[in-house]
Amino acid sequence: MKVLVTGSHGLIASALIPRLERDGHTVTRLVRQAPGAGELRWDPEGGTIDRAGLEGHDAVVHMAGVAIGDHRWTEEHKRAVLDSRVKGTRLLSEALAGLERKPVFVSGSAIGYYGNRGDEELTEASAPGDDFLASICTQWEAATGAAEDAGLRVVHLRTGIVLSDEGGAFKKMVLPFKLGLGGRIGSGRQWFSWVHVDDEVGAIMHALTRDDVRGPVNAVSPNPATNADFTKALGRALHRPTVLPVPTFGLRLLFGREMADTMMLSGQRVLPQVLARTGYAFSHPDLDTALASVV
Repeated sequence: MKVLVTGSHGLIASALIPRLERDGHTVTRLVRQAPGAGELRWDPEGGTIDRAGLEGHDAVVHMAGVAIGDHRWTEEHKRAVLDSRVKGTRLLSEALAGLERKPVFVSGSAIGYYGNRGDEELTEASAPGDDFLASICTQWEAATGAAEDAGLRVVHLRTGIVLSDEGGAFKKMVLPFKLGLGGRIGSGRQWFSWVHVDDEVGAIMHALTRDDVRGPVNAVSPNPATNADFTKALGRALHRPTVLPVPTFGLRLLFGREMADTMMLSGQRVLPQVLARTGYAFSHPDLDTALASVV
């Protein structure tokens, strides 16, 4: 296949591109700067894209967007997070809709779509939540409308917390554990739906090659854990104590109430129903072996 990838320097795409190339596929990167070999240019803010260069691709994997958890949630940062997802996805979707040869379109999303749902088991058929992250995800997914209307097979990949030693949220949380300062967050009862980076890549490859995979797909392990159980498992993997809980008030003081409550003190118990139904075999389905492979 000839595959176009956005967000090529991000955590997920950085793992995906070598896998695509090892499997014999040709990768084109969609970039914002002046393009080099194997690259096409676009400008989501300016609304421009190399439409002619898009022709001839068999698949598009769209992973571009401003990082959600790298800054306090000021109104400016929240707008940047939303615009980077919606504007870019809409521009790409409209461009793909006009192609003579229609590729499969795997577009990023996140399990934040579901909001804070307590112990409820969530599948791709579950309704969206009503907080900031849920609002982003619903608008993000809706921005693929032009591609869907044009008959493309569109997949919304709702990704959980990615376990990788190369970056992302997991790499940030490991440091205090290595220092023996890790502990559960708040009550520890909030659900933590995770996926090993190998299975994130595997889920994308599965979506690219299975014609019966379309619409929302939860990219998470079949075995979500509570924050307390995840904390204990990470402590075991690192051979470190996990006795110091992180207090709620400290998180709200450091990150702001909205960000702390939405990203750290709440969670989703998400199950990968579509991946299971379509025969995807997880490489790292259980937490202990997944953590052992990344720490």
